[in-house]
Amino acid sequence: MTKTVLITGASSGFGKDAARLFQKNGWNVIASMRSPEKETELRGLDRLALVRLDVTDSASIEKAVQEGIARFGGIDALVNNAGFGSLGVLEAAPGEVIRQQFDVNVFGVIELIKAILPHMRSNKSGVIVNVTSMGGRIAFPFSTLYHATKYAVEGLSESLQYELEPLGIKVKIVEPGGYKTDFAGRSLATFGAGDLLDYQLAYDQFAGKVDTWPMSEHVWEVAEAIFEAASDGSERLRYPVGADAVQLLEARKEMDDLAIKNLIAAHL
Repeated sequence: MTKTVLITGASSGFGKDAARLFQKNGWNVIASMRSPEKETELRGLDRLALVRLDVTDSASIEKAVQEGIARFGGIDALVNNAGFGSLGVLEAAPGEVIRQQFDVNVFGVIELIKAILPHMRSNKSGVIVNVTSMGGRIAFPFSTLYHATKYAVEGLSESLQYELEPLGIKVKIVEPGGYKTDFAGRSLATFGAGDLLDYQLAYDQFAGKVDTWPMSEHVWEVAEAIFEAASDGSERLRYPVGADAVQLLEARKEMDDLAIKNLIAAHL
């Protein structure tokens, strides 16, 4: 039987490429996003439904899950891809940015999982793919809130596998490195050092280097990793993707805390 996947954040980047890839490989796709009425590239594809879903809105989550089940008869895989980032000094972080960071990246993931689990438990099967980041296992300066959320989802996923695998449900983590998506645009809040002069020089030096970071244009690599995680049937938990992610995470395993701190500080 044809399998069905629900993907959050499918309006751009990893989510849109993943939606295309699953559809191309014969899956039914529930491509969810905050404004499906604006989507043109995915509209009209066979076996693909555009659904409104805001991961910060519990009612829209429940409605999207039920719409997907009604449309295709079930959901076999959930891809928690929607994300939000922030950049700046922790002490200067506005309260609304802190809340949004956790609402989107952590609480939204939890809400989606809780919404889909009754269905997957009844079927005694399913796969939950949580898209985190290499930033869920290694941290960079001035990204404290973002890293806090990605580390949280890594821990959530690693623990959750023990609860769900006996029920026939697998949990996977996809950890992308740096890719050229619109994440640095509408999905990023930059608040810098605010008016805190003690941090200003260090932040300005950091910000001056951010634009020079090498970012891969091969966004499709992440879509392929998501598809592999959802379809390979293995008990593998983590899927690092991108040369930078693979190299840095390998270095993180080999180095102690001080060595990795010095390595990152030397390049930022």
